[in-house]
Amino acid sequence: MRVILTAVALVLSLAAFAPPPMTLDEFVTTANRIPMNPTALLRSDARRLMRESQDAFSAVLGPMRRDMAAGRPTAACPPEKVNVNPREFLGHLNGIPAGQRRNMTVADGVRHWTVANYPCPRR
Repeated sequence: MRVILTAVALVLSLAAFAPPPMTLDEFVTTANRIPMNPTALLRSDARRLMRESQDAFSAVLGPMRRDMAAGRPTAACPPEKVNVNPREFLGHLNGIPAGQRRNMTVADGVRHWTVANYPCPRR
């Protein structure tokens, strides 16, 4: 019992020190400062943005695909393999007004991009 309580306390303490989720505005502002070239992968902020976007794509596409498979309506109909052009993706996110981006998560931005790029066929 003591081991379980210690493990739970450790998990809770680590969660307390986790960085807060990045807003879409922070994501876009940081991404705009990173050069779009192979050396960008050497930057820690670029790797953080890649992790953020990968997590956001997983959080958005997973439920959409499950809804599609179950025949439930969904906001977008992405294919199994989604190809993302970083310049186009960032361009789309830059097109969202900064005032809106401040209240959005990176997942909200991914959802916005997905709906714009993979609309569902009309029935």
